[in-house]
This record gives sequence, structure tokens and C-alpha cells, in this order.
Amino acid sequence: MGKVNLDALIQREDFEVEENDIAGKKKETISIEDIKPDSFFFMNVRKPDFQRETNEWDEAKISEFILSFVEGDLIPAIILWRSSAGYLFVIDGSHRLSALSAWVNDDYGDGEITKRFYDGIIPDDQLSIASKTRSIVNKNIGSYSDFKLALSHPDKVKPEILTKSKNLAALAIQLQWVEGDSKKAESSFFKINQQASPIDKTELKLLKTRRNPNSIAARAIIRSGKGHKYWSQFNLQIQEEIQALSEDVNAILFKPKLENPIKTLDIPIGGKSYSSKTLPLILDFVNIANGYTNKTKLTDDISGEATINCLKRTLKVARLINSNHPSSLGLHPAIYFYSKKGTHKVAMFYGITQFVIELKQKKRLNRFIEMRERLEQLIWDYDYLVQQINRKYRSAQGSYQYISKFFWDCIIEMEHIESNDKVIDKLIATNYDYLTKEARQSDTSEQTSFSTNKKSAVFISEALQSATKCKICNGLIHRNSISIDHIKRKQDGGKASLDNGQVTHPYCNTGYKN
Repeated sequence: MGKVNLDALIQREDFEVEENDIAGKKKETISIEDIKPDSFFFMNVRKPDFQRETNEWDEAKISEFILSFVEGDLIPAIILWRSSAGYLFVIDGSHRLSALSAWVNDDYGDGEITKRFYDGIIPDDQLSIASKTRSIVNKNIGSYSDFKLALSHPDKVKPEILTKSKNLAALAIQLQWVEGDSKKAESSFFKINQQASPIDKTELKLLKTRRNPNSIAARAIIRSGKGHKYWSQFNLQIQEEIQALSEDVNAILFKPKLENPIKTLDIPIGGKSYSSKTLPLILDFVNIANGYTNKTKLTDDISGEATINCLKRTLKVARLINSNHPSSLGLHPAIYFYSKKGTHKVAMFYGITQFVIELKQKKRLNRFIEMRERLEQLIWDYDYLVQQINRKYRSAQGSYQYISKFFWDCIIEMEHIESNDKVIDKLIATNYDYLTKEARQSDTSEQTSFSTNKKSAVFISEALQSATKCKICNGLIHRNSISIDHIKRKQDGGKASLDNGQVTHPYCNTGYKN
């Protein structure tokens, strides 16, 4: 099941505000009336600006929760903290409130609130899951509009909806309140959320360093500068530049859209743009592109300039990997970033990113071009070796530098060893004794139907045999990195005729050739 994006239904707000010392008794419960978008309560509900996107529940869980509410089942209390500005920050329970808001507003990630939030740009996967969620809720529970209709026209709704609608006004959800200043509220947030649903290490770091330039950049890239603007404290010109840069990076990473099973070689270098793993991947990519490590001490970006510089360096690396920019190597995702079964390989993505950065820094791009055809064949034939490196170092973050070094060593050995097979033998015999060459085995599966992965594998294997190749380096060409080159250069009198044109990578044309 997919995850439903309800992130637009509760606004975010800066959590760093003064302690609330306003006296008076606070609400102990909320009802369905308090969930309406124009209620005094809901108009002041906010999520902390550092909170994860509200997209952890699938369609079944959302439907089950709404059903539990309308049937009067016991629901865990929602925990809030009131700021001095009067905002009611959700410390625990944003998914519960958002699910009810989705029902009331008929917005499961595709409604009017969400469209305004993302400037109308919503991924197809999100639209599909939203539509599926709405169908399940309407079938199992009924729409909120039907419940309202039952009060004025009971003859026009199902009997079970009429009964539940009469009980709806009496139902309530318990509230609990955190007392103290914003530091106490933030501490409570992390403590509660780590117990209920542990936060991924990378994401936890992003949350706690939310004002660092790399964190702001990652947040901007994931939604192409749309959605909640974590950079809204900067001046308008800075904001606009952040949004433009992040949109460019997002396009390079995630366009064209990935669909499974794979039926085209036009696939994105970054995998799925709509996934729980996407934000950590972007943050890691930003860190690698900028040379940030776990030991790098970053400070909060006050002006936005640090975020812009971070994004510019990230865009420069993204362009180098695969784009129509003159610097682009045009690395084909099917070879460099996906398995033979069409699965996006995160460790390989990080490793190749580091590899091309070092190629640029060490001024070895031309040597790579000369060895490129052989290297791509080696990657295809021995793709399992990267998996072995990843297993040894236990994570994509832990292994990517070793993967980069492995490809450096491959290039070095290729300079004096003609056979790829012997290159691998030499490496295993020297610095990589933990690697094992696996015998190629034929598929003896007795299943009668092809799985999604096998469908992808069949297509990729066949399509690569006839894929377009660069006429200069003979490496595979991806649709995002196509350059039309003059065989005889213009400065040498070459004309723009069909017989004087050839398809190349941008760098092969403008860098290596010249």
C-alpha cells in the first residue's frame, strides 16, 4: 500500500517562540465541529516547522481511524502546546487530526487545500493514492458531506449513515497539554515521536538541524520549492533564488517519472520522487555534493546566502552527473543507478556521485571518457560486487566512499589490463579480498507469471542492447543528456548537415572533443 500525503491540512509555524504565560483553563476535548477549517480551534492549530511530512499512514489506516471516530471508539489523546502567539502546536497526533480534516474537507492529498499548498503541482502517485483513499472511506464509512446531508435530508442517505450522523455531535477526542517554554515542548515532541514511531537517523538529524543550509536545501529540493517554505525568514529575492535552484535540482534527480514495471530507459537518476526514503536520499546527496561529513560543523543560516551556495554546489554536481549542461557526463541511470531488476540502488547512487566529484577535482574526466565503455560493461557484468561492498560496510552512507574508490581502482587497472575479468581478479587478489566473483546462473523459476521486477529485468536487458550510444565515447546516452555534435567542427568549416551530425554526451562534445 502507498502512503497518503496529508501534509497540507495543518499549517506549519516557527516553533521558536516565547513561553506562554496566559492564564485560563484550556480545552479538554475537541469535537468534529473543532475540525472544520473555519473553527476557532482548527484555524490556530499548527505543526512545528521541523516536523516530518504527514505521510506515514496508508489508505487502510486512515479509513480505520475515521471509522473508529464515527463509531465512538477510544482514541488516544492529542497532545498540544500553546504558544504565546496563541498557536496550538501539535506535539503528538498530527496524523489523527489530519485524517479527520481530510474527511471533513474531502482532501486526501488531492483537494483544494493541497492544491493551493503545492501550487497545483502534485505527483501522479499522490493523486492515485488520494483517489483510492477517498473510494475506501466513502465505501466503508461514507463521505462527510453525506453525514451533513443526513441531518437535513435523512431520506437521501443510507440508514447506517443517518444513525452515525446523529451520534457525531456527542463524540469527542481527549486533549492533553504540555506546559512550559518552547524548549520543553520541542523536547516532548522528540521524546514522544521516538517512542511511538522511531524517526530515521538521517531524518532525525535533519529535524534537529532544520536551520542549517543543507537541511533547508533538502526540504526545498524535495518539493521543487513548493509546499511549506522553510526558507520564508529570508528576504524575497533570496526565497525566489532558493526556489528556482531547488526546482532545477529536483528536475535532474526525478524527471522523467519512475514507473514500475520499467518499460522505458527514460528513468530518473534519483529513483522515486514520492517515497518515505526520498528526503533522506536528497539530504545525503546534498551533503556529498558539498563535501559535508558527520564531522562537519554547520551553523544556522541567518541570511539565506549559505543555503543558496549549498544549492548551487548541489546543482553543479547534479548537472555533471546527468543533464544537458555542457559539463554533463550524461551517466545513464540504467547502468549506474539501477539494478538489473530495475531497483534504484542508493549506495551506488552515492558512490557514483562521489566518484564523479573526484573525477572533476582530479581533472581525470577525459581519462574516464576514454575508459567509459569498458567501465559501463564492467558495472553491468559485475553489479553484484557493489552489493558486496555495501554489505561489508552495512549502509549506503557507510559504503559510498569505498564504492567510489573501487571504481577508481577499476579505471587504474584498466589502463594496463585489457580484460575486465582480469581487472576484477587483480583487485580481488590485492585490496578487495572480501569480494567474491559469483557464477552466472540461469533463471530456473517455476512461476508462471512474471513479477514486477522480472518484467523490468526483461525490458532493461533487451532495451540496452539497442540503446543509443555516444559516437565519441561509445557510452550509453540518456534522454536528459543529449548533445548534437558536428563531426567536422564548425570552426573547421563543418556544416549543419545530416551527414555531419552525431549524437554525443554534452561533455564529450564540448569538453573532451575540444
